[in-house]
Amino acid sequence: MSLIERINWEKVDEMIPAIIQDNNSGQVLMLGYMDKGALTKTLETKQVTFFSRTKQRLWTKGETSGNVLQLKSIALDCDSDTLLVQVDPIGPTCHLGTTTCFDGDDVAPPSLVFLHQLEQVLASRKGSDPDSSYTASLYARGTKRISQKVGEEGVEVALAATSGDKAELVDESADLIYHLLVLLQDQGMSLSTITERLAERHAKK
Repeated sequence: MSLIERINWEKVDEMIPAIIQDNNSGQVLMLGYMDKGALTKTLETKQVTFFSRTKQRLWTKGETSGNVLQLKSIALDCDSDTLLVQVDPIGPTCHLGTTTCFDGDDVAPPSLVFLHQLEQVLASRKGSDPDSSYTASLYARGTKRISQKVGEEGVEVALAATSGDKAELVDESADLIYHLLVLLQDQGMSLSTITERLAERHAKK
């Protein structure tokens, strides 16, 4: 049975809510509604399309702004009346220019969301003036130096754990994760590559 056939359209009055989630960070970006036509177009084009209740027509997110939502996967909930749509967002999702439509500026972001945001900052420093930031200076010094820093920080983490200094362990672990992210960016990789491999290993158990 296809996804469209599995949905309880009568229960949702022919308009199913769709929660949009960033495939990489896990951050919830927005909530929209899809009728059968919008869902069909989403599946066919791989760009998220909603039914606009204001415009009373199908509306592909980003059709004027260019900030499209590229479809990665869709999951139907246990009651067959809500969709979870995972996407790769191109540009900010909200029409106000923010990453998400939900007001959360006064709330610390979930850990995975913050790491994704940090990755974006680190990526933006590649090729920058080495004097502009520590990150830019690391990139300028090359892979060998970045790799050395990862090794040094790994040793510092082990020493902090051995000594039982919890505060030092937190600080050194933060340094290790930061330098590891820099190294991954230097190699043209992202944290999602690592988490995907971990997920693959977990699935095999």
